Amino acid sequence: MEKTDIILEMQDINISFAGVQILKNAALTLQRGKVNILLGENGAGKSTLMKVLTGAYHKDSGTILIDGKPVTITNAADAEQNGISMIYQEFNLVPQLSVAENIFLGRELTGRGGRIDFDAMNREAQAVLDRLHVAINPKQRISELGVAQQQMVEIAKALSTKARIVIMDEPTAALTDEEITHLFEIVNDMKRNGISIIYISHRLEEFKFVGDTVTTMRDGSTIGEIAIEDATHDRLVTMMVGREIKNQFPHVDVAPGPERLRVRHLSGTRFQDVDLAVHAGEIVGLAGLMGAGRTEVARAIFGADRYTAGSVTLNGEVVQFRTPADAIRNHVGFVTENRRDEGLVMTLDICQNITLPALKSVQSGSGALSLKREKQVGQQFMDELAIKAVSGQQKVATLSGGNQQKVVLAKWLEVAPEVLIMDEPTRGIDVGAKTEIYAIMNQLKEKGVGILMISSELPEVLGMSDRIMVMREGRISGELNRETATQASIMKLATSEVEDNG
Repeated sequence: MEKTDIILEMQDINISFAGVQILKNAALTLQRGKVNILLGENGAGKSTLMKVLTGAYHKDSGTILIDGKPVTITNAADAEQNGISMIYQEFNLVPQLSVAENIFLGRELTGRGGRIDFDAMNREAQAVLDRLHVAINPKQRISELGVAQQQMVEIAKALSTKARIVIMDEPTAALTDEEITHLFEIVNDMKRNGISIIYISHRLEEFKFVGDTVTTMRDGSTIGEIAIEDATHDRLVTMMVGREIKNQFPHVDVAPGPERLRVRHLSGTRFQDVDLAVHAGEIVGLAGLMGAGRTEVARAIFGADRYTAGSVTLNGEVVQFRTPADAIRNHVGFVTENRRDEGLVMTLDICQNITLPALKSVQSGSGALSLKREKQVGQQFMDELAIKAVSGQQKVATLSGGNQQKVVLAKWLEVAPEVLIMDEPTRGIDVGAKTEIYAIMNQLKEKGVGILMISSELPEVLGMSDRIMVMREGRISGELNRETATQASIMKLATSEVEDNG
């Protein structure tokens, strides 16, 4: 590789927080017009390294070179001046503002008298959107756009800054297959236009479509960089976790017990006439395309949303949860799809989050909250689930995605669930953390918990489910057993009309 081909070098980057070293001589190289995929377990240091590059964190030592020259990046303005832009997994958009206003937020175009020139901003925004071949009105509010369209706005914002280095953090986490294909086309078009991309993802199957090289991190250090043609699944997993994972989906056979949950003819917003059952010691996978109504069914069962018809039976008794608190009192837990917004209170610490659904268990005799008991319970689950943190008083916002998901699980284990609904339980976490989550699910099965698992990852559905229900356009379109189900048979039910057997 010629030195002139390299646009970015990060050398021997070190950073510590509260005396704990997070990055240890981390390094990364990026070629012009290429995609370097940054891979690593949650907590490996990927996000920290990128925050150093974008000026959000200040490194203790190390060197950043752009075009072979050392640069100092201490804030977002420095990053932008050096042609660096980052698209975060949680979009940095203002819902109430228009597309154009978001694209130029903080860099508004002005006319005479210093007034904002909205016409000029709309024209410039339209020109950038046209480069991406997306049909989005620059005057439209962000709140009116879907997830994929919002992501295109984020990319347009990056291009509008004349960025030469674009960082994409888990860009496909919430996209459909069709939207992912379109994103790959955009990424490859950006490469052809000379833009260099650092692409952070846990989805190993995506790499061959966009990547040129893969850089792997582990425990704050860079393990190595390999060409995409040498990046086999097994090799990447071994580099990432430091061990070989032979069984990605460690399913265990448990004889199903009595019926824990039964849903009959349930109807509500975006779902109709849904029938399903979950037995003790069973994982029932709920598959379907995005928008099929799976999450809406789960929320209705849990009491987060109302349903208009049908019934829910728990352990043989008809129940109607008017609030999630009703469900929790009846030992029903719900691992939500969006852990940051719905699963955790990001400003609280680990122990506080774990004990939130069961505060009575950490009360003193007088009914007051016992901080000592809170710490004991929190630490117990931290040890049981191997949550990596400095202490139980560490804010959950500072944890890796995999450890945040373990805190969510610990929170529901504290209520001793008999039914656990898990919506996208491993979204945005690495293969090593996924294996740990699956092991916890197996332990719950063996204890007689009935699990309803919603997942858009078909290998996960096939690998962990005992039975599979498929939804299409708000209705159950079919049921498959573990032995005969395939990705093709699931997709057929997810995309075909529901058969009328009556």
